[in-house]
Amino acid sequence: MSLSKSNYTNLIKTEAKRLGFLSCGISKAGFLEEEAPRLERWLDKNMHGEMSYMEKNFDKRLDPTKLVEGSKSVVSLLLNYYSEEKQDDPGAPKISKYAYGTDYHFVIKDKLRSLLNFIQEKIGDVHGRAFVDSAPVLDKAWAAKSGLGWMGKHTNLISRKVGSYYFIAELIIDLELEYDYPVTDHCGDCTACLDACPTNAIVEPYVVDGSKCISYFTIELKSNIPESFKGMFDNWMFGCDICQDVCPWNRFSKPHKEPLFNPHPDLLSFTKKDWTELTQEVFGKVFKNSAVKRTKYEGLKRNITFLKP
Repeated sequence: MSLSKSNYTNLIKTEAKRLGFLSCGISKAGFLEEEAPRLERWLDKNMHGEMSYMEKNFDKRLDPTKLVEGSKSVVSLLLNYYSEEKQDDPGAPKISKYAYGTDYHFVIKDKLRSLLNFIQEKIGDVHGRAFVDSAPVLDKAWAAKSGLGWMGKHTNLISRKVGSYYFIAELIIDLELEYDYPVTDHCGDCTACLDACPTNAIVEPYVVDGSKCISYFTIELKSNIPESFKGMFDNWMFGCDICQDVCPWNRFSKPHKEPLFNPHPDLLSFTKKDWTELTQEVFGKVFKNSAVKRTKYEGLKRNITFLKP
């Protein structure tokens, strides 16, 4: 029995919700015309710092049909990670909320595989690939194109209903569906994120110099953190939530319901002294399945040392 595009679309969105995704939007796979010059300018100004992978696969980054053969639709999905829990010691080095629990790559990949299997079972011979922040896909651009939110002045995706504390992922598939439309920008004349960024990484509204961002320094940068940024990190040792914490739209954030994103108890209870004396063994135990492993033990120790006055 052949179903209509409308039925296929509803089936996919209903299953995405059942799997725990916050929302699902769909757009037609094709070249991202508006993003091309923006990405080119950003790279030309070296705003990617040492993230050399951003220079690669330029064409694929802008056109999913070059990444997934025969692709017709980009199914964008949001998964909430907001947590109201905080580290007990206000003087302890801080970790971004998204890294409290199990590495999101594992959690989301499993959900995406389930969604793709569901599509193949219910609809038939559908082919595609799942992406979670690990391939040349412009996640935020696709999520905005499919109406899941707008790109804020801090370049994170913002939704009026739930703010911006969520992961973005995609299924790129060779099935035509009904497509959603972008929503309007609701940042207005607010400059809270620009005013709050301690390293002035948001160089102008909607442009972030990645090479000045605390998240870049504490996660992506492999060499030493420049001394000129000493005292500017507001005690962040892995990632940074400042531009999201000050965003008025995040007063609508609600705690996630994903048990795997709950923090390791030690992570919240560790004092400043515990972090300073962190051993390789304790690092391995606390961050066994965590995104923090990306910076490795040596990287986290470097970050903690850099925070010392």
